[in-house]
Amino acid sequence: MSLQDEVQKRRTFAIISHPDAGKTTLTERLLLFGNLIRSAGTVKGKKTGKYATSDWMEIEKQRGISVTSSVMNFPYKDFQVNILDTPGHEDFSEDTYRTLTAVDSVVMIIDATKGIEAQTKKLFKVCRMRGIPIFTFINKMDRESREPLDLMEEIEEVLDIETYPMNWPVGMGKQFLGIFDRQGKQFIQFNGNEEENSIPYEALNNEEHAELRSQSSYKVAKDELELLDEAGDSYSLDAVMAGEQTPVFFGSALAPFGVQTFFDTFISMAPAPVPRKSTEGLIQPDEEEFSGFIFKIQANMNPAHRDRVAFLRVCSGKFERGMSVKLARANKVIKLSQTQQFVASSRDTVEEAYAGDIIGIYDPNIYRIGDTLVSGKKQFDYDELPQFPPELYKKVTAKNVMKGKQFNKGIEQLVQEGAIQLFKGYRNDARIIGAVGELQYEVFQHRMKAEYNTEVMLESIGERIPRWLNEDQLDPSIFDERSMLVQDREGNYVALFKNDFALNWFHDKYPKVELIDLFESNQYNQ
Repeated sequence: MSLQDEVQKRRTFAIISHPDAGKTTLTERLLLFGNLIRSAGTVKGKKTGKYATSDWMEIEKQRGISVTSSVMNFPYKDFQVNILDTPGHEDFSEDTYRTLTAVDSVVMIIDATKGIEAQTKKLFKVCRMRGIPIFTFINKMDRESREPLDLMEEIEEVLDIETYPMNWPVGMGKQFLGIFDRQGKQFIQFNGNEEENSIPYEALNNEEHAELRSQSSYKVAKDELELLDEAGDSYSLDAVMAGEQTPVFFGSALAPFGVQTFFDTFISMAPAPVPRKSTEGLIQPDEEEFSGFIFKIQANMNPAHRDRVAFLRVCSGKFERGMSVKLARANKVIKLSQTQQFVASSRDTVEEAYAGDIIGIYDPNIYRIGDTLVSGKKQFDYDELPQFPPELYKKVTAKNVMKGKQFNKGIEQLVQEGAIQLFKGYRNDARIIGAVGELQYEVFQHRMKAEYNTEVMLESIGERIPRWLNEDQLDPSIFDERSMLVQDREGNYVALFKNDFALNWFHDKYPKVELIDLFESNQYNQ
């Protein structure tokens, strides 16, 4: 099979949602389709002893939530699938954001009973900034839920994206009868079990389906479907690929119902690997020379071996185990002999991979997030990965001063992973760690103790609004407790403002000092 054919087979996507919308359950259904697991088990707390396949970290098993992004690879029909299962918990990390730089499309899950929730909005915004195609699965239709037209309207108004329902539900909760598959022109009947009965549109008027046609929910759905056909948005694959329209599917991951239809349609519509921006211009995925970038580093995936794994998105060409690549930043040539593919914590040695695949490479503490690896004569770097500003800040110290070596090593490695961001006080050596959410501090403390044998003390300095500064404009005397001056790990100066009032006051008093908001900067646009 040619390189181009191999690339066209790849489908690399992330699944995003608010907590409890059903993301992990849907992921497990997809793994069933790939024959990677024999039964899907939902995580309902630690007492069951049964954990989701995609949750591998000890704290995830204890809490029954996903706190780090998992990677799963499997073949499905004529495709090679790479799923990145991002954390859905409200206190997720920027690891979640960075994962979205490594995918070609996204599946957004929405709880039919709750609609658009806060976490969904945050993650959607990042996808929109990067122009990533978004496919929507509205889950839990077998429960009492909101009206489908209301849900569609909310998606359009809150997320400012056009919708096109690929199927349409008939009823909900105990009255849920199934879905009209608009593409396949068939009605798929919900029987309350895993068997789905498909009835072609032309057969629905047969006498044997008279009882179905007499149901009030069927009549309502039929009227709504006619309204959508006449007055709804028309489907446009170009608009979907540009991230301007989202195909919408209704179903239930837990039942399961509508998942197979959704996945078959999604996998055929989702884009194959796309060209990537670099310092040498666009790099095509079917270029002969291998290249890729590191978007995630995870220490101690196997605590017994204290290993570090760098997750690499292959962007062009073919990877072969044992090949030599160049790491431009360190001016090094590295032989990639210890390489793996994943289903959560399960790993298999990978001999070859193609553009679109995600592989893990052994990290002898030389890689950084954002590093580009290239084979052949060309040398370039892929666009810098976004750095997302933390929202919470805490001073960190070791409980036992005699554990200084372990303390320093733990902080250094967890910062390199991107689990936390490290800042240093300008006027003292205070270490301040920033995170997107409170859970990241809990994970940080847990891992420092479990993996580096050192307990830490955290002292909150509260929520802060960070603004990066130009060094040539720096006058340390104008900063105080309300605008704390610190340096990030690269030595850049940052002001941590106590609140919006402090930020606006500073801006009015010192209008010539440029305050850079990383989240709004242009580096987030692909």
